[in-house]
Amino acid sequence: MHRHAAVPLFVALSLGLSGLACDEPATPPDLGERPPPPDNDGVYSFANGCYVVDAADPGTVTAYYLEADEAGETFGFTGEDEETASRFLMRASDLATYLFYDTDGHYLVADEDGSPFERTAELLSDTLLNDENYLSPAEWVLQDFPGEDGRFRLLHYRTQQFLALTGLTADEAAAAVITLYPAEDCAEFPELTLDAEGNVEPRTWDDGDLFGFAETHSHPFTNFGFGGGGIYHGSPFHRLGVEHALPSCETFHGEDGRKDLLGYVYHGGYNDLDIQELLGIVADGELPEPNHATDGYPEFTDWPNAWGSSTHQTMYYRWIERAYLGGMRLLVNYATGNSVLCDLITGLEFQDQRYSCNDMVSVDKTLEESWNLERYIDAQHGGPGEGWFRIVETPEQARQVIADGKLAVVLGIEISNVLDCFLTPPGEIPHCDLAHVQEQLDTYHDLGVRALFPNHKFDNAFTPGDGQRGVMEMANLINSGYYSNYVEDCPETPWRGDDGGVTFGGLNQPRDEYQMDEPPLDMSGFAEDPILTLTPLLFQFTEPSLEGDYCQKTGLTPLGEQLFDELMIRGMLIDIAHLPRWSVVRAMERFEEADYPGLSTHSDNVGGQIYHTGGRSSVWGFGRCADPDNPGSMSQGYADRIAQIVDNGGYPAEGLGLDNNGLAGGPRPRFGDDSHCGSEQFNPVTYPFTSYAGDITFTEPQLGNRAVDFNYEGMIHFGLLPELIEDTRLDGMSEEDLEALFRSAEGYIRMWERAEERAAMLR
Repeated sequence: MHRHAAVPLFVALSLGLSGLACDEPATPPDLGERPPPPDNDGVYSFANGCYVVDAADPGTVTAYYLEADEAGETFGFTGEDEETASRFLMRASDLATYLFYDTDGHYLVADEDGSPFERTAELLSDTLLNDENYLSPAEWVLQDFPGEDGRFRLLHYRTQQFLALTGLTADEAAAAVITLYPAEDCAEFPELTLDAEGNVEPRTWDDGDLFGFAETHSHPFTNFGFGGGGIYHGSPFHRLGVEHALPSCETFHGEDGRKDLLGYVYHGGYNDLDIQELLGIVADGELPEPNHATDGYPEFTDWPNAWGSSTHQTMYYRWIERAYLGGMRLLVNYATGNSVLCDLITGLEFQDQRYSCNDMVSVDKTLEESWNLERYIDAQHGGPGEGWFRIVETPEQARQVIADGKLAVVLGIEISNVLDCFLTPPGEIPHCDLAHVQEQLDTYHDLGVRALFPNHKFDNAFTPGDGQRGVMEMANLINSGYYSNYVEDCPETPWRGDDGGVTFGGLNQPRDEYQMDEPPLDMSGFAEDPILTLTPLLFQFTEPSLEGDYCQKTGLTPLGEQLFDELMIRGMLIDIAHLPRWSVVRAMERFEEADYPGLSTHSDNVGGQIYHTGGRSSVWGFGRCADPDNPGSMSQGYADRIAQIVDNGGYPAEGLGLDNNGLAGGPRPRFGDDSHCGSEQFNPVTYPFTSYAGDITFTEPQLGNRAVDFNYEGMIHFGLLPELIEDTRLDGMSEEDLEALFRSAEGYIRMWERAEERAAMLR
């Protein structure tokens, strides 16, 4: 027990009684001391530990335990016996910030109205309410109590008031003095399992090169890329845990997923959009049939599914961690989104948005949340710098992080209207000039961005878009107010990004000037009323396609040339993976002229030319069908790529570029009805298996209450990367090729080092 007489009351009674007996001033009694607190390592050290809590008023030695009332509806500092005190799992929601989760799965909650501490089983959140300004009343910031070594005070995160014995107080001097005592038998906080055993051992290759593979193109935070309102559902983490990161999507996608218009378009034929069908869906306000089961954690009936459900999170942080345990040591996190698709879906009132659909708002949110994820993981592991997820801003930092056996994370931007440099600026946004580009690049460099795409899907002030056909032709028109600009006069280049016919032939009207004072079409009303804005073009949408090999008519603009200059002098990595053909031709000239390494993370390496610059590309996984007559066939394409790198004088390694959360699908299963393999498959993945490094043992993956069968389901989320590698090993991937994969982090960093060396000279 830690209960003693309260000093203020004791002193008052003592002084009063003494005054009755004598006129001499009373002498305060020996007040005693509060028992010392248990040893601890400070405010960060309580993460995921089990504790009972007691509190005393400042200046007193009487402390009471926090316990639930008889009805189980509130908590109060009423306990006199440690045996009856509530036991709390202290789950970190941020650095030195905690949820107090009791043995019955209830949270300690407070409000500013002075009411007792509530005992709540379910929490609301910004996700469930679709309100980015909502702060949970269940989070508490642990602070050292001044002058009380080993004791603390609690600041209520939402109200910024302090915990006192009877409620919250705005008076810092009245904050209760908190002691945390280790306990046992706490409840387990809801979380996904890793299904892996062992500890990562820092290692290098015998020649000193870094060990580990690179995933060079991923999008963990796509949920922040479409107005944040659930168009893309699920987050890589949430302060309140997995129940709020990966909840049911019904609030956003509707019953049976029938509000998930974006997912329906992608999986119903992205490049073969039926305009009449779309108009019917819009008229009905929902999809014509059930689209997907909506339940998330812990059932996960239909999602995540990287290859079958493009609008649901596949990179929850525990899945990233499992990939890291499998040997991933470098991850490139590209902020992405699509303002037109966001405007379309919210304008049709299929779903809401939490903030602007503007591309750079998506980028800003993603960058902020990326740093927050680093803090969150640090919080789970004991404090700043202790986590395995480390955002790096220099190749030197990346080398050190990987040498320490952690994951180096590079921040990048892949967005159409990058830096708000529109072809046709909306509203009050001005046309971009060099001064704006310089100021924006400085800003984003300060935020940690080191890799950038000059464009994505749509035409912008730097270059035409990537020329993707189908619905993106229509979306490009909406984004700029210009008709499509495809011609058959195309350059001789192995790059094929914008090749083929034109889906909407009626929208193709090649122009002499890439950017005019005013575009031919006014799309300013699209976000408010998409149908009304597009109705005058309905006849043109229905005109026949154009057959042949068409490409974007123009390449880099003068401002695009200046963008390359500014990126190079900052040592930033220029990812050309979405440039159209004429722009790629010029980009390669620029790389050669400046002796600067190029980057292309969507597999196309310009016929190997990208390696000749000292740059890198990536592979989109491995072959997904084994050939019984040709062992190792699944990795043959990878072996050919390594040979191509060597032929072009490059470092013999190549990382992955799976584009998870990029609405791009994922590796399918080899077995069962969802396989696209024509021949009988053999050598399925079995458990347990060990990582390539041999330090981690992987067991059968679980997804909440559901077991996952990689062989029959494929790589449905990012955490199954170890299975993808093991599957290829079982098919006979050579040790030489495996070494090349596990040298790819070294290869990426060598490119980055080369970029910084050249930047110093160019400056």
